[in-house]
Amino acid sequence: MNAARELHNQVMWNRLISIVEEQALTLVRTAFSTSVREAGDLSAGVFDTEGRMIAQAVTGTPGHVNTMAAAVGHFIDDIGPERIYPGDVYITNDPWKGTGHLHDITVTTPVFRDPSDDTSLVGFFASTAHVVDVGGRGYGPEAREVYEEGVRIPILKWVERGELNDDLVTMVRWNVRESDQVIGDIHGLAACNETGRRRLLSMLEEFELDDLDDLAAFVFDRTRSATMAALAHVPKGTYTNTMVVDGYDLPLTLAVTLTVTDDGMHADFTGTSPISRYGINVPLGYAEAYFTYAMLVALAPELPNNFASLAPFTVSAPKGVILNAEHPDPVSVRHVIGHFVTDLTLGAIAHALPEVVPAEGAGALWNFQASARQASPDNPKPPVELLMFNSGGSGARPSLDGLTATAFPSGVRTMSAEATEQVGPIIIWRKEIREDSGGAGRQRGGMGQILEVGPTDGYQFEFSAMFDRVTNPARGRNGGEDGEPGRVYLSDGTPFPTKGVETVPAGSRLIMELPGGGGFGDPAERDPAAEENDRRQGYIR
Repeated sequence: MNAARELHNQVMWNRLISIVEEQALTLVRTAFSTSVREAGDLSAGVFDTEGRMIAQAVTGTPGHVNTMAAAVGHFIDDIGPERIYPGDVYITNDPWKGTGHLHDITVTTPVFRDPSDDTSLVGFFASTAHVVDVGGRGYGPEAREVYEEGVRIPILKWVERGELNDDLVTMVRWNVRESDQVIGDIHGLAACNETGRRRLLSMLEEFELDDLDDLAAFVFDRTRSATMAALAHVPKGTYTNTMVVDGYDLPLTLAVTLTVTDDGMHADFTGTSPISRYGINVPLGYAEAYFTYAMLVALAPELPNNFASLAPFTVSAPKGVILNAEHPDPVSVRHVIGHFVTDLTLGAIAHALPEVVPAEGAGALWNFQASARQASPDNPKPPVELLMFNSGGSGARPSLDGLTATAFPSGVRTMSAEATEQVGPIIIWRKEIREDSGGAGRQRGGMGQILEVGPTDGYQFEFSAMFDRVTNPARGRNGGEDGEPGRVYLSDGTPFPTKGVETVPAGSRLIMELPGGGGFGDPAERDPAAEENDRRQGYIR
């Protein structure tokens, strides 16, 4: 390829990235749910005609992006190439063909160079968002089968040739608690894909392109070369790690064996605990998403995320382990265990890259999912579904402290108190950094936070607890100390369960002390100036 052509392709690649960024921004601006517009729990990307991801928006969470990278292929297979028409929009929330649980809705839109020609397909846009409710038992771990967790939408046409599927809209509307929010978010997903479609057609017109084939080949070739070059810095061999997490009723062991070869890296989860009877199980695709994210963060954080950068990383797991959930296993809160796959696999590769990999962090989000209900039959109040994302501290890095109250590896933003209070009967009495929660080390672990929340007058909360790192804190690395474990209790001091559906009564408050990240290196080697700054900031006593 001559220099002019290569420059031309690079310009178009950058243009594609700007298109998917606008696609994602459209979703943020049109979303109804706070999880999307405030926390950024979404993903957006453009795909070639084979369903291979060419570019993604620099937003969202690996659990969406890296699973959605495989999802578009399922859309093509299930719809059938012969039934893909201009003006179509497809939808699913199937945990095994989408992003791992029912609360994530994925919408895919085909793009035709000539909207009047069924044979002029040039690619697809896809987007995913976490919605506030999908019916069933609600967002919690109590279900025993996926059938109990909510409405499951197989891959279907939301729109066919420009005509909205009113029957499907009605079916969804009658099976969710917050129907206006959910239907609104689905329309937002379709709208953001439409923005991408229009911008892509303008780009094709401007550059006089008939399709994306040559550009996709250029992107994949350059990305794969860069990925393999990064992998070449990892010594070939086998690396293992285990991690114990709280689980639901019993502690769980997560285990991985990483094998590095000239062709790539493979993660095998043999040795991991069996499937749980509760909804904390993880579809293998979701575990793969957080494994590939971990490796790209460690080896080549500057690389773009697309089909070619993900392809060298593969996974396997025996049947019946918690990281390989199969239908109809319950998977509603798969993030509680799935987010730990990043630290699990980073811990394995740390044997080869000891001065690259950070200490363990808080891992799983501490989601506040509550159903606000009337406290007394004599004082009727409308029911309201509430969702608030919260994060503990990330692990210390080899040369930098861990990040405080930051969602790693999920990447979503912590929702503001004000935005949450606007959508439901909740008061956030306290939201502050948790002192002394980060593990000591040459580099200090990130701090957790303290949240104190309660219902407004006349309400009580039916609360789905889904917390971890309460019994098993984040471990330090290379001599660093562990982070502080989490705590959950009511304002009167009563301990509160960390998993399952419980009630926060009227007049009471729930206090959550989120876990801190582990430290890195010998605490005796910490810079005295950094320690003094921590003391001035109130991070340590």
